[in-house]
Amino acid sequence: MNIYFVIAATFALLTCVGHFTIGIKSFLTPMLDANFDPIAQKIMQCVFHYVSVFLVMSTLVLYACGLEMVSIMQGYGLVLFIALNYLLFAVWQIYIGFFSDIESPFKSLFQWIFFAAISFFTLLGVFQSL
Repeated sequence: MNIYFVIAATFALLTCVGHFTIGIKSFLTPMLDANFDPIAQKIMQCVFHYVSVFLVMSTLVLYACGLEMVSIMQGYGLVLFIALNYLLFAVWQIYIGFFSDIESPFKSLFQWIFFAAISFFTLLGVFQSL
């Protein structure tokens, strides 16, 4: 068992729970209720669900690799891809928060903490398995 992948998967699961609860309540529903271009609105709804698929699939892959349901040779590329995606999600969100006009941007845009944790523990798991 790769404990680092399991820890990363647990953070990813928490991220999924937040996405499907807080994300729907605080982002998706208000966006769908807002009055702006319906095409842009539907595209943003699709993007929300694209992210949903990525979050769920990456959580499952991290658990499968952490519990050794997938051989390390098959899972290595998958978890490295997941780690780099979450790392870039964190970096991009920090960048946007830093240059935004939002008051307390890192309180409002807190997801970067989860993204960074998932990436960090996934990379630790990759280095442990080398």
